[in-house]
Amino acid sequence: MEIEDFERYSEIITNWIANYYREIRNFPVLSQVKPREIFDSLPTNPPEEPEPFEKIFEDFQNIILKGVTHWQHPRFFAYFPANTSFPSILAEFLTSALGIQAMMWITSPSAAELEEKVMDWLKKMIHLSENFHGVIQDTASTSTLVAILTAREKATNFEINKNGFSNQKFTVYCSEEAHSSIEKAVKIAGIGSNNLRKIPVDEKFSMKTGLLEQAIKEDVQNGFKPICIVGAFGTTGSTAVDPLEQIGEIANRYGIWYHIDGAMVGSALILPEFQHYLKGINTADSFVFNPHKWLFTNFDCSAFFVKDKRALLETFQLTPSYLATDFDRQVNNYRDWGIQLGRRFRALKLWFVLRSFGIKGLQDKLRYHISLAKQLEKEIRSDGRFEILAPVNFNTICFRYKPTDANLTDSELNEINKNLLDKINASGFAFLSHTTLKNKFTLRFSIGQTNTTSEDVLNTWKLIQNLVGR
Repeated sequence: MEIEDFERYSEIITNWIANYYREIRNFPVLSQVKPREIFDSLPTNPPEEPEPFEKIFEDFQNIILKGVTHWQHPRFFAYFPANTSFPSILAEFLTSALGIQAMMWITSPSAAELEEKVMDWLKKMIHLSENFHGVIQDTASTSTLVAILTAREKATNFEINKNGFSNQKFTVYCSEEAHSSIEKAVKIAGIGSNNLRKIPVDEKFSMKTGLLEQAIKEDVQNGFKPICIVGAFGTTGSTAVDPLEQIGEIANRYGIWYHIDGAMVGSALILPEFQHYLKGINTADSFVFNPHKWLFTNFDCSAFFVKDKRALLETFQLTPSYLATDFDRQVNNYRDWGIQLGRRFRALKLWFVLRSFGIKGLQDKLRYHISLAKQLEKEIRSDGRFEILAPVNFNTICFRYKPTDANLTDSELNEINKNLLDKINASGFAFLSHTTLKNKFTLRFSIGQTNTTSEDVLNTWKLIQNLVGR
């Protein structure tokens, strides 16, 4: 493709994207294809000769688009959002065009220094302690793994990195409602999933700190070495918040690394009304949240903060001669701040978003989503056939259908609600996901897509009511 062709086709693509967002409500939110349908629609062998761009783009529209679940659809209410915005999309154009491999300062000084600056901005926006140092990771899962690996090395004076495991018996702690990435990180870090202690939760699905301390004491007595506690600032199931300050006190008392996972809910800290949580968050050794979830920045962009930068660097830093430069002592080489050597230029899209929205614009968006959640909560409570199953702390409502005219067991209700969810998603009108809370199949309605309106929420609620019969 010549540059003149690129210029012409890029205009076609840009126009298509604009029209896609104009017409996005006309697409089924959840892809309606069957397994292997897309695979079987594609040729068995790659082309021997170059194919015209027009044909490639035609196949994108006719084949690939059918198998897309539209995460940017305003009626995408599943999981947590992975949202974007037009400033972020435009920044991604530039990121792709520049093709930067931002592994260290010398490979693109702007990438390194802009990352340092936007992380400082985020720290100020959420009023995080000045003791924290920030870096952009790809996901919160990676950030949690980085935290646990750093905790492991600090607890052993960095011996495992040098000599490997011997007879150490480590333990890590989280609530039974914590994200599965914690168990995955424990497995990858060599600690073993059997040594992850999942602490029971209270009626609000928050960790019981008394049972946490009891578990730590028992492990110490049995020859284990507790190395990390992971607190939840917004669990995946219900956005429950653990007692962060009390956990911090326990971690400090026993000399245990304290990591807080705020993957989605952490964005809410830009709102003054949620900054009372900071007293607990600032007790942590590390903290993560994802601007790619609720700050309108393209996936992937995970904001990871750590207090002990030396421990982080000593865990991950490795400088072969071919990567050494004269500037290394003066700059941040972010390849040393995590697992990856190669790094994308993620800071650019975040910079575009922060400048385009401003703090006030971001606050207005988040408050609007939270108000929609409260509005929906009120609607659900007013319909006696449904029940709210968890506190609506932020923008996610956990509920189920529970007809009042039938004496049904939880098992029967679980099947009814699973069938209801299947009908909602098969309609193509909206997409919800589920969780299990105290053995109850629970519908999750998470409101955070950039362009969601009150009409999108209420029309989806009407669909749900119609599916159970009014």
